[in-house]
Order: sequence, then structure tokens, then C-alpha cells
Amino acid sequence: MSVADSRPRPLVLLPTYNERDNVEPITAAILAALPDARVLIIDDGSPDGTGELADGLAAADARVHVLHRAAKEGLGRAYLAGIDWALQHPHDFTHIITMDADFSHDPAYLPGLLAVVGEGGADFAIGSRYVPGGGTRGWSLGRRLLSRGGGLYARTVLGLGLRDPTAGFVCYGRAALATLDRGAVAASGYGFQIEMKYRLMRAGRRARELPIVFPDRERGASKMTPAIALEAVGLCLRLRLRRS
Repeated sequence: MSVADSRPRPLVLLPTYNERDNVEPITAAILAALPDARVLIIDDGSPDGTGELADGLAAADARVHVLHRAAKEGLGRAYLAGIDWALQHPHDFTHIITMDADFSHDPAYLPGLLAVVGEGGADFAIGSRYVPGGGTRGWSLGRRLLSRGGGLYARTVLGLGLRDPTAGFVCYGRAALATLDRGAVAASGYGFQIEMKYRLMRAGRRARELPIVFPDRERGASKMTPAIALEAVGLCLRLRLRRS
């Protein structure tokens, strides 16, 4: 195998819905941090024109791809569509990375996450707010309590040995996703993040958590709603009951 062939071939999945102000700068920042990466923008029919702007980015740079979906079906469905696209793509990606489009996940952390998956000994790596060195910035007390409480709940109900099971900044090795029964993944919202980690660890996959600082978004509106949070609560209970 040549040196070029042995290099990681990462794909970054970037789900968008009304992220017109963020999609161009976040794509540029990703490619600056990982010049050999490709980016798949997964747009759920954004009415603000995000999808059309993404098409322009793809036309200007062969490293950028766009997957258009007809309607907003939830973060989990968008990521699963992106994972299926990645595993079927002839580029044969070695790593698949999930992250937000609003700069809450700093692209500067991407090389570190990539480095520990595969030869670094992990099957997937998590950008964690709650390991030493990690944290949040600009969050209200209520949001901090909700995040901490949600993580504690997921760890307790599912027995996950992770400090940040709700984290969405994750680098997966290709093999971990290729062998996962993705059709069994039930979550459509943010509970997807918990369910993926749970299913992978139940399958014997190894995880590592690396510290990140997670700031509040500066532009656009958060997609989190009470209904999405409640979905994650119910999901943990269903996963636990099926295991029993």
C-alpha cells in the first residue's frame, strides 16, 4: 500500500436546516482543519436557501457534496442517510464524523478525534464536554442542568461508561458503522446520539472521550425542543427494557 493509500479518508457529515449564515464558513473551517477530508452537507429542505448555497459550495470545490432531503425528519434520520451515503460511496471513506453546523463543534478538534480512531486504539471518538479539560461556554444555568441531567440519566439507565453520552461531535471508524444494524436505530432526534453509542458499545466497540469546549451558537436558532428531549428520555427506557 502506498503512503497516499494509507492516509485517512474522512467524511464529515454536516446536517443543516436553516443554516444559511453558517454553512459556508463552517465548511471552509472543516476543510482548513482536515484538507484531505470531504464534507457531506445534508440539507432537510431548508426554506432559507441553505441547500442552494450548499450546491454552490459543491460546484466550487470537489471535496464538498450535498444530499438533499425533502423535509425535516430529525437529526437522527439525517445522520443515518449520510452514513448510508458514505458507506455506498466509491471513495471508500475510512472515518465518518458527525458534527453541528453552528460552530458549537470547533473544527480545530477534528485532527485529534481522527487520530485516536483506528491506529489510536478506539473504534469511535467523542468530543466530550464532561471529561477533564472539557466544558461549555455561554450556556444558561438551565441549559447546563438539562445537559448534565440528561447525561446522568442516560448513563444510569443504560449503564454507559461515558461522561458525555449525549455528545454529537463523534468520529466513527468505518468498520464500526458498516457492521452496525442501522435499520434497528429508532431515534429520529437528539436521542440518536445516545442510541448510537449504546448500540456500538453493546457490540463491543471501544470508545474514547477527548475534551472539547462547547460554546453556545452565535448565529441562527437552536433546534432543541422539549419534545426532542422527551423523545430521548423514552428512548433510554425502551432500550433498557429490550435488553432486559
